[in-house]
Amino acid sequence: MKIMKWILMAVLMVSSCSRDKNVVVVYTSEDQQFSQPVLKDFEKETGIQVKALYDTEETKSTGILNRLIAEKNNPQADVFWSGDPMRSILLKRKGITASYTPKNAQNIPKLFKDKEGHYTGFSARVRALIYNKNLLSKDQLPKSILELTDPKWKNKVAIANPLFGTTSFHIAALFIVMGDEKAKDYLLKLKANGLHILKSNGDVRRKVASGQIPIGFTDSDDINVALLDHKSVGFIYPDENGIGTLVMPNTVSLIKGSPNNQNAKLLIDYLISKKVELKLAQMECAQIPLLAGVHGPKGVLSIQSIQSMKIDYEAAAIKLTEILGFLKQWIED
Repeated sequence: MKIMKWILMAVLMVSSCSRDKNVVVVYTSEDQQFSQPVLKDFEKETGIQVKALYDTEETKSTGILNRLIAEKNNPQADVFWSGDPMRSILLKRKGITASYTPKNAQNIPKLFKDKEGHYTGFSARVRALIYNKNLLSKDQLPKSILELTDPKWKNKVAIANPLFGTTSFHIAALFIVMGDEKAKDYLLKLKANGLHILKSNGDVRRKVASGQIPIGFTDSDDINVALLDHKSVGFIYPDENGIGTLVMPNTVSLIKGSPNNQNAKLLIDYLISKKVELKLAQMECAQIPLLAGVHGPKGVLSIQSIQSMKIDYEAAAIKLTEILGFLKQWIED
């Protein structure tokens, strides 16, 4: 019922847009509490009305994506703002996005943008390990995620369900950098070592912060929430001397055949800007700027200080579809 109500509201929204040309329609999977203030600022600065459709908890990871796929032959959206590259890549492969190079695209590192211009990355999160300071001291922390298969970590590590969200992206990336055989072996050893598979990154954060589990995989924004709540937690970016840390940029794409094409390009240019990256760095999500010269508040690292995992994001998106069967079996066993 909730999903049907969401779809009906979306239909009414885009229908009203067709009668008003001073608009831009945005579909976004970025959390509304962070994306909405940015879009409101764009409205104020340009006078262009933003009609935004946000993913909900009931439709997370599928609602917006499936709607864009269903609308391929009659596009209603102008812009897709994704919280990670995976969905943008899938839409590109399905012929739903168009090539567009934003004005500041040349200042975004090559790793974080599509070479054909179908998406451009900006403000990023990273995958990290959160730990409870009351349970672990700094000298006990692993330097690599590979160490977590050691018996000393038995029943002490948590991860979110890898079938969803950024954890699925992380696992796919590991398959790319490690190779299928080594990645499968690693996951099997983790599971055999008493790995706790939880519902979400937020669950990992809460259980580590409460002391129920000493250490876990999560995203940098979840870690920042725990720090702002004055929880006794710390974090590490593992494998700085190895495979590196997975960086997950927001991405923005132009929808092919979008009804408000010029306004869409103006919004994309706006998102790939220093003011937007600074705003997202200052929010609770504490996202990491990708544009050179943008310095977030204390505690928000620069992208240059992080050893980024060198992966082909498109290859990781393809790999995820290949390993879903293995991941489902891995969870169930």
